[in-house]
Amino acid sequence: MMDITYEWIGWILIAIGTIGCFLPVLPGPPIAYAALFLALARGDHSSPGVSTFVVAGVVVVVALVLDWIVPTLGAKKFNCSRLGMLGCFIGTIVGLFILPLGVVLGPFIGALAGELVSGKPFGLSLKGAFGALLGYVGGVLLKVACCGFIAYQFWTAVHGA
Repeated sequence: MMDITYEWIGWILIAIGTIGCFLPVLPGPPIAYAALFLALARGDHSSPGVSTFVVAGVVVVVALVLDWIVPTLGAKKFNCSRLGMLGCFIGTIVGLFILPLGVVLGPFIGALAGELVSGKPFGLSLKGAFGALLGYVGGVLLKVACCGFIAYQFWTAVHGA
């Protein structure tokens, strides 16, 4: 059985990783993945197998790659311009300083501002901003699911299946 100190450190890493799913400055899934690494490094009978560790690593990489693709696809699906996507990114960063609503409203307001600056009428700008927001939310949900998978694997490693 994993030592209680290591277990607490693992759960703290998973919690920080999950918070990082919402904050672009923290790489959420890799931080949560560190908890599995910790469990594997302990090497006791309840540690996750190497195959579980590798599968979780692949899930983390896929989630990170899709996190870059999904918001762009959402924005493109709703005809968001490059300025709208740039505004979404800037709004996300600015929104970090206005927690908790800023993390959700920042990308939307930033994309809307970018769309308006690009010269689109308000209705089309609103549509593009909504697409950028949906893409951002899709990326966040993907990362949260990844951290949930890691938390489950960690729980299984610590407490048995």
